[in-house]
Amino acid sequence: MKKEDEILVEVKGLSKKFSRSLKRSMLYGLLDVGNAMFGVNGNKSLLRKDEFWAVKDINFQLRRGECLGLIGRNGAGKSTLLKILNGLIRPDEGSIVMRGKVGALIELGAGFNPVLTGRENIYVNGQLLGFSRKEIDKKINVILDFAEIGEFIDSPMQNYSSGMKVRLGFAIASQMEPDVLIIDEVLAVGDLGFVLKCFNTIDNLLEKSAVIFVSHSMPQISRICTNLTLLEKGCVVFQGDDVSKGIDLYYSGFGNMKESNIIFNRNNDAELIEIKFKKKELSTDDNESAIFGIDRLDDLIINFVLKVKSEYSNPAVALVIFDKEQRGIGTCQNENGLDSKNIFKVENGFNYYNVRLNIPRVNLSKGIYSITFVVSEKFQYKPILKMRSVCEFQIYSKYESWFPNEFEGIWS
Repeated sequence: MKKEDEILVEVKGLSKKFSRSLKRSMLYGLLDVGNAMFGVNGNKSLLRKDEFWAVKDINFQLRRGECLGLIGRNGAGKSTLLKILNGLIRPDEGSIVMRGKVGALIELGAGFNPVLTGRENIYVNGQLLGFSRKEIDKKINVILDFAEIGEFIDSPMQNYSSGMKVRLGFAIASQMEPDVLIIDEVLAVGDLGFVLKCFNTIDNLLEKSAVIFVSHSMPQISRICTNLTLLEKGCVVFQGDDVSKGIDLYYSGFGNMKESNIIFNRNNDAELIEIKFKKKELSTDDNESAIFGIDRLDDLIINFVLKVKSEYSNPAVALVIFDKEQRGIGTCQNENGLDSKNIFKVENGFNYYNVRLNIPRVNLSKGIYSITFVVSEKFQYKPILKMRSVCEFQIYSKYESWFPNEFEGIWS
């Protein structure tokens, strides 16, 4: 077998259950220990009262040079699976084969003795990975340079900030050249420069290692992962090498969130009566919970009906687009205000506007986006009405791409 074809991680039928009740969890633990002592093999496939499957029937293989991305919403079972793989907890069913040295960065501070200094923890962790003191001596300068801890390396770990712990933890886990590297979401704590350094290191490691990577950041997942497993309530709902498809399914899972089903705000001066996307494609078959979706570089066409007090002769409207992390990524605004030709009714001192907005060739990366709707007295002046997350849409794309976004809308 060629070295690059070597299977480093092999998981078959892996399952783990927990109890929602602390008292029952302790009772079940005692029963399980007693059964093991007396050689009684209970049926571990059955759930007892208050138990649930944290992970259920997980199967995958990971070869040298591959990076498996584990994604899913909070509580999907990702961290539980990593702890099982790293030997921190035992599975109830299934088997795991890990070949070679395993480096893990699962929880912030995990594996560190807070009383020992950073330098002392390097030696402890290195010996746990199977390295001799002489071998660690040869690597320690590289680890120190990578971690950029400086003079704090000889201070107790309990005095370290979260960022310093991540720096040292990743430096140890990666610079010891493990055969398998397991990384949970801890990289989210690091600053941008350090995160970029980490990904460059992972790129180099992938030539001779296998990586298991958990993150809620889809740009990071698409950046390094060759395979993807999407978990939902402990079960696999997608597994394969089509990373882009798995990310689309992950985003589509947020379609059941009812953020877009709001009651439109109104005040004494203005009211948004209706806002609709041009019908094309929905992310699910359930129209009530589905998010409108378009392909990247398609036109985004939005129709809305608005009423504004007649004293505002040409109110300005702006749509601000936010990503799922509520970061503003683009705006579209009619600087000259709504034209009188858009008025279809005048009633009780209000002008009723029917407006169509076309944003051509929307150059957004795949994901879910929300729209904030703003009406102003005039361009970038006193707001008359502001509504957050009035609707959501999803961008589909076969490939990942990440660009700054500026939009020029065609108002009509």
